[in-house]
Amino acid sequence: MSVSGQCSKQPITELCWSSPLKRCLEDHELVVQVQASMPSDSKFLFRKNYDKYEFFRNPLNFFPEQMVAWCQESNGSIPHSQLLQNFLNSSSCPEVHGFLYLKASGRKSWKRLSMFLRRSGLYYSTKGSSKEPRHLQLLSDLEDSSVFTVTTGRKQHNAPTDYKFCIKPSKVRSECKELRMLCAEDEQSRTCWMTAFRLLKYGILLDQNYKSPQQRKSPGPHFSTPVRSVSENSLVAMDFSGRMGRVIENPLEAVSAAVEEGQTWRTFIPKKCLLLYFYPILLCLSVIHRTQLWFRGRIRREESHKMIMQQGQVDGLFLLRDCQSNPKAFVLTLCHHQKIRHFQILPCEEEGQMSFSLDDGSTKFTDLIHLVEFYQLNRGVLPCKLKHPCTAVAL
Repeated sequence: MSVSGQCSKQPITELCWSSPLKRCLEDHELVVQVQASMPSDSKFLFRKNYDKYEFFRNPLNFFPEQMVAWCQESNGSIPHSQLLQNFLNSSSCPEVHGFLYLKASGRKSWKRLSMFLRRSGLYYSTKGSSKEPRHLQLLSDLEDSSVFTVTTGRKQHNAPTDYKFCIKPSKVRSECKELRMLCAEDEQSRTCWMTAFRLLKYGILLDQNYKSPQQRKSPGPHFSTPVRSVSENSLVAMDFSGRMGRVIENPLEAVSAAVEEGQTWRTFIPKKCLLLYFYPILLCLSVIHRTQLWFRGRIRREESHKMIMQQGQVDGLFLLRDCQSNPKAFVLTLCHHQKIRHFQILPCEEEGQMSFSLDDGSTKFTDLIHLVEFYQLNRGVLPCKLKHPCTAVAL
């Protein structure tokens, strides 16, 4: 596939470099330039990436207090509102610090070191956690390097944890340095290191990329109201007993009319005819969820984790799948606070009518679409609302 020009500036579109190393191209990068530096066996993937600019909305989720310090003459504390501004402002000197595992050159052994990420580059301490200049060794600069996620298995590199990433030097430089393989202790710290690397390298460009599509989304004079789904628009009760139909506005009259109509159907129409009439409709309702973007079918728990990871661990990212242990049940996989949780959706049968519930029957729904739409508007028993469907990757 041939690609030219710049990446799309949609905040949820990711252009990935697919290989053992993976990274998201920034909106200001020229695709043709990146393509020229790619290995021949690499390729681009287009997919949703919900956390590309999520750190602008929820910076505290990306930068834990214990990992961020400020290298300024005044040692006063910085308010959380100033957190991102210090990364964007070239006059301030933010610092991310913590422990990382560094892979030894040409070997599979790893060493746990105290690391410091500053505007000038990534350093490690040769003496414990000392920050004295004589004890700091430059591992990689920011200007001529890029940070990648490592997609290969943990055993292949004998890594101490699953949270691997690497810093790859640019091939433009004449003196080509080797790739630096690193490993964090958990997903939150890896996200912090990689996000800080992007901010310190690109700074104000990321802020401009984030604000550009937001400004285009502002409603204009001809802004139209979004169309609601049928489930949101309650069907009105109608009375067709006269020459012309009329809307029944009184709720009590509407209930009475519905009961009377139901009794009339049961009186004059045989049950066999009712079954033959409604069976195709019931059959359609029982499988209609399989056409939805958020339904992934019979996939394993590990595969659902991988899909959520690929599209960004943001609050409200979700998918539904078939339950492996119970063929009649389903599972809701939901991301919250960068953790992936699973909730079982159990079938409930009452008076011959099937429904589904997330809370042991307290709240019931006739199908999975109604369930999803409800929890998109209400948190209920979930830690957060359903916000972003985890869709399939489109090449």
